[in-house]
Amino acid sequence: MNKNTKHFTMQGKAGLMEGLLDMPLDGRKPRGIALVAHPHPLYGGTMENKVAQTLARTFAALDYVVARINFRGVGQSEGVHDRGIGETDDMELLYRHMTEQFPGLPVALSGFSFGTYVQSQLAQRLAAAGTPAERLVLVGSAAGKWQMADIPADTILIHGENDDTIPLQAVFDWARPQDVPVLVIPGADHFFHRKLGHIKSWVIALWLGRQQQKDDPEEA
Repeated sequence: MNKNTKHFTMQGKAGLMEGLLDMPLDGRKPRGIALVAHPHPLYGGTMENKVAQTLARTFAALDYVVARINFRGVGQSEGVHDRGIGETDDMELLYRHMTEQFPGLPVALSGFSFGTYVQSQLAQRLAAAGTPAERLVLVGSAAGKWQMADIPADTILIHGENDDTIPLQAVFDWARPQDVPVLVIPGADHFFHRKLGHIKSWVIALWLGRQQQKDDPEEA
C-alpha cells in the first residue's frame, strides 16, 4: 500500500467486506472509478496480491479512484467462498457503493486470474442493465478454468507467455471467436514475477492511446 491507500468496509450479501481505496496521485481530481478483483481465494488470492496492487496503482496513475475488496472468507471479509457467484454479487455491490460516492464517473473493471471471471460476469450484468463498464482490463484471464463471459472488443487482455496455470492457448481459444487481441508478455509466468512493470506500462499506454483517439478522431 501507499500513502494514498485507505481501508474501508461495506456490507456484502454474506456480511461485512473489507476493502482498500486508492485515490488519484498527487490529489488530482478523479476522472473515473476502477474496480479491481483479486485471484482465487482458495489458493491464497487477496486484494493485496501483487498483480491486483499493480492494477490499482496503474489506475490511480490514470487519475481513477480505485476500489478493491477481499472476497468472502478472505482476510476480514465475512462469509465463505461461493464459486464466483456470490463474489460477482459482492463486486456488483462495490460498483453501487462507489458510484453512489462518486456519481457520474465512468467505471472501469479490472481483475487478475479468478478475478477476471468475476469481472467478465459483472460486465455482462452491467451491459444488460444499460450501464456498461467504460472498459475492461483482464490479466491472466481464467479461460478454460471458469466460464468466462463474452467481453467487449476494446478489452485489454494481458497474458504471460509461460503461464502454466492458465495456458496461453486457452486464452487464444476463448478470445479468437470474439476477435479480441491478446497482449502476450514474453517470459512471464502466471504471477508475472519480475514482469509487473509491463502490466502498468502497457495498460497506461493503451488507455491513453484510446483517449487520444476520442479527443482527436482524425488521428485515429
